[in-house]
Amino acid sequence: MQAIRIHEFGGPEVMKLEEIERPVPAADEILVKVYASSVNPADYVIRQGGNEVLRSFLTLPLGLGLDAAGIVEEAGKEVTDFKKGDKVYGVPNFPGDGSYAEYIAAKASQFSLMPHHITFNEAGALPSCALIAWNGIVDLGNVQPGQRVLIHGAAGGVGNLAVQFTKAKGAYVIGTASAYNVDFLKELGADEVIDYQNQPFEKVLRDIDLVFNATPVRDNNIRLKSVDVLKEGGLFVCTHLDQAFSDDFLNALAKKNATGIMVGGGSVTTYTSSLSGTTQLIDEGKVKAVVSKIYPLQQIADAHRQSETQHVRGKIVLEIRKENEPGEAF
Repeated sequence: MQAIRIHEFGGPEVMKLEEIERPVPAADEILVKVYASSVNPADYVIRQGGNEVLRSFLTLPLGLGLDAAGIVEEAGKEVTDFKKGDKVYGVPNFPGDGSYAEYIAAKASQFSLMPHHITFNEAGALPSCALIAWNGIVDLGNVQPGQRVLIHGAAGGVGNLAVQFTKAKGAYVIGTASAYNVDFLKELGADEVIDYQNQPFEKVLRDIDLVFNATPVRDNNIRLKSVDVLKEGGLFVCTHLDQAFSDDFLNALAKKNATGIMVGGGSVTTYTSSLSGTTQLIDEGKVKAVVSKIYPLQQIADAHRQSETQHVRGKIVLEIRKENEPGEAF
């Protein structure tokens, strides 16, 4: 089978499409024939050598890719939730062999049945971002009807799902984005969109129950300004695990009796629960996948370059094989 591998850290050119052995699933694993994956910021961070959080987990040679959507080809003897032919999506073995591959073997617990009536490409855009957005909005944020929620980076892969999850929970949604994405976010359910390039959010907002920081930009000033708009006792949830909270930020939170937490902290549901919740909302028509562009696996370098601009609406998808051409070759 074919898969993307790296033998050195560096730019997009270090990714090579190679012929490797097809994996064999262990007793608690499933073998998935992969139809789609997607490109996440973590992918190019790993390709470059990782950050403070990831570096110690990386050993060359290495596969890339977090997300996978495909069909169960084989199930290990201990697997009871899936059978051959099931359509599944998930975040397998991160960091590990990667999902930029024709086949992957991974723990069944890292997958959920795909939503009905969506394509593999749409499903491939969802899992990792859905897990992060669900953790921030549902697990940690515990968003309730009528609350006011501010989402930074609202048009991105995590942000657009956070907007949709928040709206599905009945809250009032405010997103920050470029002017280009204002109408797009309103179509997804945002009640207000603030053009961050021309309108300082801290000048116009007050009494926010939850700020969810999903922007790819690491900026302590955004954190500090977010505290300004929080209500007394409010909550700030951040996706930047590689950037610890500064002392001045923590002091600002304390003055408002507010709480700051990183995704993955506190109460966290399982992969299966988060993806099952996402699947339910998609099947109910309350959430949809947003795909900005689809690349074939052979154009992975171009896909990474596009992702690194940090101006992607929704997700960049890698089409591993055509949905209407289920053969094993490209």
